[in-house]
Amino acid sequence: MKCPHCLVDFHDEEQSQHVENDSDGVWYIGYCRCAACRKIGIRLYSANNHGMQKTSQLVRPKTAGRAPVPHVVSKKYANDYTEACLVLADSAKASAALSRRCLQALLRDEAKFKHQDLFKEIQELLDRNTLPSHIADSLDAVRNIGNFAAHPIKSQSTGEIVPVEPGEAEWNLDVLESLFDFYFVAPARTKARKDALNKKLADAGKPALQ
Repeated sequence: MKCPHCLVDFHDEEQSQHVENDSDGVWYIGYCRCAACRKIGIRLYSANNHGMQKTSQLVRPKTAGRAPVPHVVSKKYANDYTEACLVLADSAKASAALSRRCLQALLRDEAKFKHQDLFKEIQELLDRNTLPSHIADSLDAVRNIGNFAAHPIKSQSTGEIVPVEPGEAEWNLDVLESLFDFYFVAPARTKARKDALNKKLADAGKPALQ
């Protein structure tokens, strides 16, 4: 079992407790404390009158399966991304709207685009051939799945609620994670390694890397 809070694998048994019965079936909760972060995860279950499980919904935390945004990512992107994750289970449309807004802000601020809609901005980024192929392929897929050409996400309506295809909202989040790594995490990691090496070189009386 993977902890929905810290995403560390642990193997404690989930405890269950009956809540009540109604016309929809039998309701009970399952809960378990993570041995790593010590936080409790809670699920709400329903079953039919024969004991066969019908539904399962994560209650605490609200959503799971995604690591926290790295601290090197700007808050203005991290906030939209985090909220898009939180509302995904309740509304794929709302999640997609937030992640599209985050994606457009990221492309405008980090890649320096000046187009008026997200479709053209994604196309220009792909045309630059600066992204690793796996990120470029995913970004192109998101653009086509979302049909951004038919539903242009323009500057004045970036957060507009527009139709969402199955899987698009989650794929948007995957693409944002990859772009966070490309624009922020990987450069910060490289800088840290370079700084550490330059310190060793300085201690040895050798010139630093430029």
